[in-house]
Amino acid sequence: MNYTESVEMYLETILILSKKGDVRSVDIARYMGFSKPTISEQMKRLRGENLVEVDENNHVHLTDRGKKVAERVYERHQLLTKLFMSVGVDEVTATEDACRVEHYISEETFSKLHAHYKEKHS
Repeated sequence: MNYTESVEMYLETILILSKKGDVRSVDIARYMGFSKPTISEQMKRLRGENLVEVDENNHVHLTDRGKKVAERVYERHQLLTKLFMSVGVDEVTATEDACRVEHYISEETFSKLHAHYKEKHS
């Protein structure tokens, strides 16, 4: 299923933050630079799509479905950043560009880039 760039960004953010510990809406707001009401509204939508759950301590968790989407986006981000840097793009620009491209690149193109990168860097 295809999700909007916004949904993918939220899920990726939750995945990244969860690697450091428990995730609360305020952590997401701080990381993304959005207001708490904006985050609350998006969390409501993500819960409605069965992409996240919020526990009794108000910690946000990815569902299996949400985690699958987040990991796919994060993998794209990581590989695209490395690819861009391997051709001489500075790290900041490579990271920013990867963040844009990760949401729109086709599965076929990403797969080919992934295979090419592995071949050249293994």
